[in-house]
Amino acid sequence: MNLFTTLRMITASLVTAAPLLLASAPVALAAPANPYNLIDPTSISVGTMGDSKPYAFVDADGKFTGFDLEFFTNVAARLGFDKDHITFTGQDFSALIPSVANGRFDVAVAAVGTTAARKKMADFSDGYLAGYLSILTSDMSMSTAHALVGKRVGVVQGTLQESYAEKNFPGADIVKFPDNNSAISGLNSGTIDGHFLDYEAAKQYGETFPGLKIALNVASFDAPAGFVVRKGNDAFREALNKSLHEAMADGTWKTLYEKWFPGSPMPAEYLPKK
Repeated sequence: MNLFTTLRMITASLVTAAPLLLASAPVALAAPANPYNLIDPTSISVGTMGDSKPYAFVDADGKFTGFDLEFFTNVAARLGFDKDHITFTGQDFSALIPSVANGRFDVAVAAVGTTAARKKMADFSDGYLAGYLSILTSDMSMSTAHALVGKRVGVVQGTLQESYAEKNFPGADIVKFPDNNSAISGLNSGTIDGHFLDYEAAKQYGETFPGLKIALNVASFDAPAGFVVRKGNDAFREALNKSLHEAMADGTWKTLYEKWFPGSPMPAEYLPKK
């Protein structure tokens, strides 16, 4: 066998083996697209509360529900995430923003008001909820800020109510609680004289405990609730903004608001344009 014949046989063998070699070589799988910089690109991890009815709470079946959570679920669906790809986890309100900032959650959804101080820790979507703050009490004399002088007033730590009370109720003794349930327990036991919380939540607790009434309402439209996202995650924040405005424009927001807050006033800017 001459050299030319030998080289031709070797070349033919290599050509025949090439497809087998390629077939057995490891294939590099493309990483899943993650346009919103989520912890898991296939799902959204949501930090929320379990006792802030009607905004975010756990129902009798152990499921998270409420206006904020239903609204967010609709907004997320517009981004391609159905309810099976959204995970809600409850925790104390004061831990929500830090948990988003440190990467535990993709977003916090629990009627979190937008303030300058909070925006130092995280970014917020556009506002989707505004309302009133209320004093819930059995002492109806607590109907003005002046009447709170010397009274023990409960607030949930880290909320707008806490900062508002400390600024506007200087004569009151502000008592901080981790959540509304513990504050209401303190109110019923006499540990505090009144609890300062969101109007809708106060209304719900008043229905549960007939001895408690709303004695004071304070308008609060300067810090609307927004979805909290990690600072600098503009892609996610802007996508949420686009979807929440679509939900307002097509009447979804209005339908959910009427479901969860029957009879309550609705800001015109959140309603479909006529």
